[in-house]
Amino acid sequence: MTVAIPALHGGEKLARCLEHLRAQTYREFDVVIVDNSGTGIAKSHHQPPLVRVIENPENLGFGIAINQAIDATSAKYVLALNDDAYAAPGWIEKLVAAAEADAAVGMCASQVRLHDGRLDSAGLEIYGDGTTKQRGHRESPSAYAGSDEALLPSGCAALYRRRALADSGVFDPEYFLYGEDADLGLRLQLAGWRCRYVADAVVEHDYSSSAGRASVLKAYYVERNRLYTVLKVFPVFLWPLVPWYALIRYCAHFGGLLRGRGLAAEFLQGGEKWWRLVLIVGSAHWSTLRRLPHLLEKRRVARRSAKLGTLGFWRLLRKHHVTASRLARQ
Repeated sequence: MTVAIPALHGGEKLARCLEHLRAQTYREFDVVIVDNSGTGIAKSHHQPPLVRVIENPENLGFGIAINQAIDATSAKYVLALNDDAYAAPGWIEKLVAAAEADAAVGMCASQVRLHDGRLDSAGLEIYGDGTTKQRGHRESPSAYAGSDEALLPSGCAALYRRRALADSGVFDPEYFLYGEDADLGLRLQLAGWRCRYVADAVVEHDYSSSAGRASVLKAYYVERNRLYTVLKVFPVFLWPLVPWYALIRYCAHFGGLLRGRGLAAEFLQGGEKWWRLVLIVGSAHWSTLRRLPHLLEKRRVARRSAKLGTLGFWRLLRKHHVTASRLARQ
């Protein structure tokens, strides 16, 4: 069992994250911290063999960091954990128990809470254009108190079975930031692996402390990476519908902007101009178009291990569907 922690800022948050891991009831695990700061902020936490540190010369992104930890261990399970996420004592024990109980489970989602006790995530939901949303975000944890099937986990605090990763591949290093958990989770589903939401595997998360809730950086990568995922994983027959779904979502964001609510309004309240959103969307589409042959090759690779048929994938998306209006007010 390996816990992989990408670290960018270090300091008190990383120390607190490790302190919570030391209090785990499940003891048979090690920790790999992947230092993406380029400044050696994690050196003081290097305590082999239980805590190892991999230092990168610069920020290589979330996906590459987790992949480096996967390569550095042969553990049956790899748990991804943000360095600003603080696990309750039974977190590892509950996730492992859920995975061990069902050999078809390739990934497990935690109950991730905000600092005020409300939910950050009970797994992820998906919209028809490939945009994902934290299920239950800002709702009461009591509404998601029972463990059940989920679409995929938030990479903030997730368990992945190594054998499942061998089927589907690991995180796509090109995503850099945001959406890499959706891409991997959907590829795992495509390869026939299921996701289990484990309600009593609780983690507290200091939400979006690194890139902000509605920043230029986040808006670009969220938009570009959902296009990447559509081309790589979605059934071809859904492709013509994706622009229409996206248009509806853009209209929902615009409506929220006019009312001064939701993510688009937060973007402007942060000092940005409305036309920056138009440029971000255009840049994301242009970047995707330039990479189209490369993305289609990745699609062919993903399809080689596919066990879930087109109809099954469509049913999965409908079962875990989120509306455009909920996305706009996330």
